[in-house]
Amino acid sequence: MLHVIGTDEAGFGPNLGPLVVSATVWQMPGGIGVEDLFDRLAAAVAPTAAEAGAGRIAIADSKKLYQPGGSLRHLERGVLAGLASLGHSPASWRGLLEALDPAGGAGTAEIPWYAGYDQPIPVCGENDTGTRGQRFLDTCRAVGVRLCAIRSRVVEPHAFNARLARCGNKSTLLSEVTLGLAAELTGGLPGPLSIICDKHGGRNRYADMLAQHFPEAFIEIHGESRHRSAYRFGPAERRIDAAFLSNAERCLPVALASMASKYLRELAMRAFNGYWAEHVSDLRPTAGYPQDARRFKKEIAAAQERLGISDAMLWRAR
Repeated sequence: MLHVIGTDEAGFGPNLGPLVVSATVWQMPGGIGVEDLFDRLAAAVAPTAAEAGAGRIAIADSKKLYQPGGSLRHLERGVLAGLASLGHSPASWRGLLEALDPAGGAGTAEIPWYAGYDQPIPVCGENDTGTRGQRFLDTCRAVGVRLCAIRSRVVEPHAFNARLARCGNKSTLLSEVTLGLAAELTGGLPGPLSIICDKHGGRNRYADMLAQHFPEAFIEIHGESRHRSAYRFGPAERRIDAAFLSNAERCLPVALASMASKYLRELAMRAFNGYWAEHVSDLRPTAGYPQDARRFKKEIAAAQERLGISDAMLWRAR
C-alpha cells in the first residue's frame, strides 16, 4: 500500500490576495501507479473539462479549468465532490475554509474584507455535489484507491510579507509553506510514501529545504534538473520519495491540489473585490496580478487611507 501526497499552489505571482497552497493525500494499492489514476478512475473522473459530464468531474491543472472572469463550475465540482467523498459538505465560504484549512479561519477575523463575508456554495448553483461525490467514492473503492484528505494553507499578504522578510525570496517561502504542509500530512502515515510537488518558482535544488522539514532524515539526491528533482529519505520500513516536477499537474493528486488552491483563492478574491466595490464607485475587480494590481491600488488609495488599512495588510511585497 502506497500513500501519495500531491501539492500545488495558486496565487504565487499576484501582489493582491492570498497565496494558497494545497495538498491531497491518497492511498493506493500495489500495482497502481500515480500515472494510472486517470484510467482507473475514468468512470468518475475526466482529464479535461470537455470530457466531463454525465456525472464525471474534471480533475486537471486549475489554469485549464478556470480563466479570470469565467465560471468556477469545473473547479467547484471537483473540489466539492472530493470533499463530499470525505464526508464534508460545506455550505459556505467559512465552511469550506474550516474543511480545508481549519487553523486558517481564525486568521481572517482581523482582515476587513472577510468581515461578514460568507459566500454560499456551490457558487454555480448546482445541487448534485453529493451524487458526484458518491460516484467518485464508489469508483475509488472499486479499484482500491482512497482519497484520504484535502488540506490547504492560506497565506494572506501580511503573513506573506512577514515570511518573506525572514526567508528572503518567494520561491523559498513557497517551499517552506508547501513542505511544512506535506510534513504535517506525512505524520502518522505508514510507508512507503511519495510526495509530488510542482516546481517552486524555478528552483531545482530542494535537499536543504527537505532537511529542514524532515530533520531526522538523511536526504538522498536522485537527480536535480529543470524538469525533475528527486529525493529519497527515511528508514527502510518507511521510505519517502519526494519529486518536484515541471508541469506536475499532469499527476491527478497534484491537479486536485491545484484546483483546491485556485477555488479557495478565487472565493477570497470575491470577498476582496466586493469589499472595495462598496467603498469605491465604478471600481473594476482585479485578479491581483502585478500590472492590474497597481491600477487597482491606485484607484482605492483614497478609500484605503480613509479606512485606515495599511499596505502591509493589503499589498504583497513581491
